[in-house]
Amino acid sequence: MCGIWAIFGVEDKLSTNCIKHLTAIVHRGPDAWRIEQDARVPAAILGFQRLAIVDGLHGMQPMSLHRYPLTTLICNGEIYNYKRLQKQYDFPYETNCDVEAIIHLYHTFGIEKTVKQLDGVFAFCLVDGEKQKIFLGRDPYGVRPLFHLHDEQNGILGICSEAKGLIDIKQKLSGDTKLGQFSPGHFEEWNIDLYGKVKLVNSNQYFKPGSKPSFEPFVPEELLAQMDSTEKIAHLLQEACRKRLMSDRRIGCLLSGGLDSSLIASLVVKLAKEQNIPYPIQTFAIGMGDSPDLIAARTVAEYLGTEHHEVHFDENDVREILDNVIYHLESFDITTIRASIPMYILSKYIKEHTNTIVVFSGEGADEVAQGYIYFRDAPSPEDAHQESIRLLSDIYLYDGLRADRTTSAFSLELRVPFLDIQFTHHYLNTPPKLRQPQDGIEKHLLRSSFTNSGLLPKSILWRHKEAFSDGVASIKKSLFTILEEIVSKRPIKENVIYKGLKPYTDESTYYRYVFEKSFPDQHNFTPFYWMPKWVQVNDPSARFINHYAAS
Repeated sequence: MCGIWAIFGVEDKLSTNCIKHLTAIVHRGPDAWRIEQDARVPAAILGFQRLAIVDGLHGMQPMSLHRYPLTTLICNGEIYNYKRLQKQYDFPYETNCDVEAIIHLYHTFGIEKTVKQLDGVFAFCLVDGEKQKIFLGRDPYGVRPLFHLHDEQNGILGICSEAKGLIDIKQKLSGDTKLGQFSPGHFEEWNIDLYGKVKLVNSNQYFKPGSKPSFEPFVPEELLAQMDSTEKIAHLLQEACRKRLMSDRRIGCLLSGGLDSSLIASLVVKLAKEQNIPYPIQTFAIGMGDSPDLIAARTVAEYLGTEHHEVHFDENDVREILDNVIYHLESFDITTIRASIPMYILSKYIKEHTNTIVVFSGEGADEVAQGYIYFRDAPSPEDAHQESIRLLSDIYLYDGLRADRTTSAFSLELRVPFLDIQFTHHYLNTPPKLRQPQDGIEKHLLRSSFTNSGLLPKSILWRHKEAFSDGVASIKKSLFTILEEIVSKRPIKENVIYKGLKPYTDESTYYRYVFEKSFPDQHNFTPFYWMPKWVQVNDPSARFINHYAAS
């Protein structure tokens, strides 16, 4: 996890504060930084904030190679198959940095095959000084963030890992300047003219949720052919964790005690022992008072033998960090903000009290495996399948965004095995009926795949679904009740007519008010509120769904 920033086609008066814009994302990479003007391209400035995970000595960016001196790359990502690509195509790597593979792939195959050959998570900007072109690309599910700013009239393009590094520039440009997220699973090609002005010439989607990997799969197809469906699911998830152990920094796991994080933690612990990782895996749980998550996470940690950390928080902590959470999220979605509060506090603890940098988490499981309680109300298996596809298409706006921003706010690198391409392809291509909740139990197929593994206690493997922001709260008082009380005592501007999505409660009005202070008129960042489907509720909390059965 790093931070990237670049601006093309700017006038001098806009480029003088480029260091200020870059340092707006210093939390994404506090180990080192660099900003440079690309002499091979007129009016181009590229910046990088580095969090050193692999190849601490030689992995600095912007990256140029002796073999391709007119090409420059900035990338926030992890390319899990970079060694395979080197062996497969005999690439002469100059560093041990995984993202170097992007430059070699581009010069060998062009941009489209480059993005299709990458097994990993990434957001990159590649500048070809010889052809005077810019290429942008983002990973299939948008695990790594990327914003882009475009002023078509003035030929200006800006990119950044977060909107914080571009919002001041946008306010100084014409009213037609657009700022928003770059779509996951897409790549773009831009031309640069003699004056450094840019023009979009090509935009393509190279991936859709559930698509088959275009790269050589991590798990050979002939091996999978020897397994039944549930064996494949368990094996593919394990191997998704294995490839993500790539790190020169300490690895830990976020652990709520629910199925998703518990499965990931159990697999990481198993693989760490197999690979003789020279330290105990740390697990991190958070909750208020007698929260169900703390109790369940303690059970898992004892079963796995991890170095377990429990973080307790209260209403005062929520009151103190609420506005900062909204700033880091760059969103005013109700569900996303609620669920981000405990994850933000937990990330802060990890940063301040441990030396763990890489954290595994269970994000993506609910989308892939139909984990949300409302899936029980799906009209048909095909409707449920299409909802999984929709959720995965939008995850970069909601749960994926939450997981990235809350961890990166404290310079942690997130790993999410449930969004592995080979795993999601297999899972989403099993018969839709098998993926539906069975006998009132969501994620039944996923649970069944690990029934005989011994990885987890049965009480955890078959634990009822908890909404994260509810599971961390005290049984006596839910988090959304606490938030309602907090915002009711805070002053906001009244009678404001907001563009785009309208707030509809005091809570959502306050979130929008705080969001607008840092990101005025950027309502496009949150195109709709995350809400359950097929049920009639006015609040996104799972507690308002009739099927909710968690304690």
